Amino acid sequence: MSSLKNVLYIQAGLGILANMFLLFFYTSIILGDRSKPMDLISCQLTFIHIMMILSEGDNLLANILESLKFGNDVKCKTTFYINRVMRGLSICITCLLSVFQAVTISPSTSLLGKYKNKVKTHIMYAFFYFWSFNLSFSSRLIFYVAGYINVSETYQMKVTKTCSLFRMNNIIRELILTVMISRDVVLVGVMLTTSTYMVITLCKHERQCKHLHSIRNVRASPGKRATQAILLLVVFFVVMYWLDLIISITSTLSWMYDSDVLTVQKFVMYAYPTITPLLQISSDKRVISILKNFHSKCH
Repeated sequence: MSSLKNVLYIQAGLGILANMFLLFFYTSIILGDRSKPMDLISCQLTFIHIMMILSEGDNLLANILESLKFGNDVKCKTTFYINRVMRGLSICITCLLSVFQAVTISPSTSLLGKYKNKVKTHIMYAFFYFWSFNLSFSSRLIFYVAGYINVSETYQMKVTKTCSLFRMNNIIRELILTVMISRDVVLVGVMLTTSTYMVITLCKHERQCKHLHSIRNVRASPGKRATQAILLLVVFFVVMYWLDLIISITSTLSWMYDSDVLTVQKFVMYAYPTITPLLQISSDKRVISILKNFHSKCH
């Protein structure tokens, strides 16, 4: 497992660098006069993924809190709380990204096309709702996460080298799992529905283009590239998220700590926030032009 841990460090480093680059890019666009609603969503997503990577397990955020002389209990509560909030926000904002893109590419005469202007004005409301829900829902971890104490496994489950999870009341645990799974099922269902709609819309557009032009002259528009990137993100997210959820639920229900399982879970968890910025960079023409200009100046 040592080789996998080295891969984890490389994966986390790549994810932070790519997301930091995009965060700086989208922030500069938003502060300027050329921002789009999609830039607000993408900026949120990059920030969330940076915090996800930094707060996972005994990582950089935990080391910062430790260097500031915070107690192990405070460190565990803080990192676990931030990580769970960001993981919840990740699925929410990815769903919002999928919905917004589906509305954006919809013909003006379609049912979704009529909501184009309304969706733009309600993005900030969606942000407020998602942040409020996840900040409040994940607050339970403040009571059930603590620094690890070497006591009977009946009361604590070790989840990292220094942190543990107290056993919950069965009713509370089942209620939390029900709410969490219900939220995820609804959001994943919306993502799959909008993804199916985008595929159908793209296929219709492709057929229309073939009637007007030769196949050789048909090039992927910026909107089409963005849509294809979001479709890949959604599919990849669904696979990685449910793998992570299965591992988490299995570990919690069995009440066992396994360092190897935790390492595999980290690998799965890091995959999405690392791949996401790379897909965003490859699909955004503005980012590509900046990188090309930078490359030409260097040579």
